[in-house]
Amino acid sequence: MKNIKLCNFSVLILVGGLAVCSLAAQMIGGQTKIGDSGGGISQLADSSPVKPKEDWTVLPVNPASLEPLSYAVIGKAELPEFTRELLRVQWRSGDPIDLYVVRPHGVEKPPVVLYLYSFPSDSDRFRDDGWCKRATQGGFAAVGFASALTGQRYENRPLKNWFISELQESLGTSAHDVQMILNYLEKRGDMDMDRVAMFGQGSGGTIAVLAAQADSRIKVLDLLNPWGDWTDWLKSSPQVPEDERAGYLKPEFLQGVANLDPVRYLPQLHLKGLRVQQVMNEPITPMAAKEKIAAAILRPEQIIRYKDELAYRDAWRVSGLAGWIREQLRPSTALLSTENQQKATENVVGSRSSNTPQ
Repeated sequence: MKNIKLCNFSVLILVGGLAVCSLAAQMIGGQTKIGDSGGGISQLADSSPVKPKEDWTVLPVNPASLEPLSYAVIGKAELPEFTRELLRVQWRSGDPIDLYVVRPHGVEKPPVVLYLYSFPSDSDRFRDDGWCKRATQGGFAAVGFASALTGQRYENRPLKNWFISELQESLGTSAHDVQMILNYLEKRGDMDMDRVAMFGQGSGGTIAVLAAQADSRIKVLDLLNPWGDWTDWLKSSPQVPEDERAGYLKPEFLQGVANLDPVRYLPQLHLKGLRVQQVMNEPITPMAAKEKIAAAILRPEQIIRYKDELAYRDAWRVSGLAGWIREQLRPSTALLSTENQQKATENVVGSRSSNTPQ
């Protein structure tokens, strides 16, 4: 009799455990995933197609390789000029992304600019009211996030696996993220998705090129000191620790990132506007890599070179955070006017155009 009771008790525990597992399986990131209610426990035995692995070397994202989009608003600030939302979005297990969406007041469907700064920059600047005010000036929405293996997205990774050691993942994942963010913004329906631009700095500039090559919704690119030409960059960049450099120069590592080099795609881009800015004394990208990137630009007016950081800041004071981008996205203006272009490049040195002072 004792054995029978123990057996019955064990069955009850098993059934109860299955019920709990079934309920837990419906929860995603603290949110309930709504689906059919008629399958009950028998759904656990259902066969489903094997999800393909995300391929970081293929630029267009395959949504089937990712989880369904989930998001939650975790913060919101209303200021006189703009509304800032902080969302936690996720489409990859173990990799939630803090996404900042800043919308100007008084514009029903503003054009939108994505901002991606270089590793190791996190997303702190997007919480700055002054930055948000500048970014939304003129009626433009601003969307910011951090790249893979950066900031809060690096917290759950082993220290030895960092942005450069996992360069293929860092670049490929982030290029896919840009496309998924655009999908999310499209579903929101409160932005003009026919007027989308992206600003990228350093590694963010590299990712912006890869994303624009994959996604035609990006119409304008503004790049500042983009990384690229991986053989020269990994050989000489001070961003690479000397005790790790030899491993990154091995053929298998270089082959793994060969399809993620902006030098390959810059000549192929078909955009409404493209600007590549290089500060010549910026140390992270070696001069040899800067030259390869510049040589990949087909039109001389698309590459602007500043002799130093001071010259860049002087030009920045003329056009501001996104002045050039705003000119490109205006419906009535296809290109920045000659007068404004001259103002923005008064302190520029070394453009490949022959009439630029050296």
